[in-house]
Amino acid sequence: MSRIVLTTMGSLGDLHPFIAIGLELRDRGHDIVFATVKQDRAKVESLGFEFFSIRPDYIAMDDRKMLALMMDLQKGTERVIRDYFSANVRDTYADLMDAAQNADFIVSHEIVYATPLVAEILKVPWVVCILGPGSFFSAYDPFVLAPFPALAKLRVFGPTVNRWVMDYARFVTRDWGEPIHRLRQNLGLEPVGHPIIDDKFSPDLVLALFSPVLGSPQPDWPPNTVATGFAFYDGNSERGLAPELQQFLASGEPPIVFTLGSAAVLVPGDFYAIGIEAAKNLNRRAILLIGNNPPPEPLPESIIALDYAPFSEIFPHACAIVHQGGVGTTAQGLRSGHPTLVVPYSHDQPDNAARLERLGTSRTIPRKQYSASRVIRELGQLLNHPSYAAKAAEIGRILQSENGVGVACDEIEKRLSIKYC
Repeated sequence: MSRIVLTTMGSLGDLHPFIAIGLELRDRGHDIVFATVKQDRAKVESLGFEFFSIRPDYIAMDDRKMLALMMDLQKGTERVIRDYFSANVRDTYADLMDAAQNADFIVSHEIVYATPLVAEILKVPWVVCILGPGSFFSAYDPFVLAPFPALAKLRVFGPTVNRWVMDYARFVTRDWGEPIHRLRQNLGLEPVGHPIIDDKFSPDLVLALFSPVLGSPQPDWPPNTVATGFAFYDGNSERGLAPELQQFLASGEPPIVFTLGSAAVLVPGDFYAIGIEAAKNLNRRAILLIGNNPPPEPLPESIIALDYAPFSEIFPHACAIVHQGGVGTTAQGLRSGHPTLVVPYSHDQPDNAARLERLGTSRTIPRKQYSASRVIRELGQLLNHPSYAAKAAEIGRILQSENGVGVACDEIEKRLSIKYC
């Protein structure tokens, strides 16, 4: 039995794939340790896993001002990556070193920038998990940069031109990894290039934890990359749907589901109010998944607001899903086999939205253009043109046949077997 440390930070979309892998590896007989932020302790320990808290963990889930800054379209990614994760890498390193003592293997999210250093110091093999295709910064399949979405129009000119776009991204972010460089130097480790974009990949194994439907392997991906499919885990799905929600679903036509995942929901703005207006105008039933936000009042009988429902349980009952484009929500939406309307807030969400549009399953409204009239128009296109439903159903069947967790765990065990040879 091997001792395997799984380390991640971020939203539920960042945690749930690791829980899925952890559960499967434990079923295969391995000793699993989680190293993540203190906010995840209750969820992780309720599943019976050993837990280590790692920093940074000072984002307050009720600090709407801070959260709004981190979800800002122009500067949000810089604040999260440079000013939060990279700036606090020394703390992350100290905490992860404690968690990784006596570990045989480390499975890491790409944003845990201390993992390569810990693995190098402890001489422990490790794998980096890439949750979305944009994180590869491929010139053959370029990332839609949230602050500069207009650059996505250059995609049609191919890898030569798009290599300039990716080089521009490297230039803009060139100083984001300075704390990582300094820590490597202090530890006596060899310098690396760009630790945020190019030098975050493990020499042992890279897992592309998403369906090739969303982003297929490219010539400039690391050669030791394995595309697995999404690693699905949906928190409380074993409890099923709440009785009031079951009754609502049984009482009429399939509804539109409005959700902002687990991060953007903390700063929803007018997302739900506009959704209500659009649903009324379209004469459609709707479900609002509002998190801890106060429920809109009053609601007609055709609309219900809930703090949470497992996406894997609720999305299959929808006629369409309106969401923020986070990779976890994107994956669940694709697997449900229903059309989606994406309103990207920040980070990888504009890129995911563009990929869904190219698939023919989705339409997009930029956050600043989100209005009732626009939502009515875009949902009308999705619901009245059968091609969207047909393509979504086709893609849904593909994802339902994939086994991302199984493939990922097979690859991890292959590397473990090499370690013990």
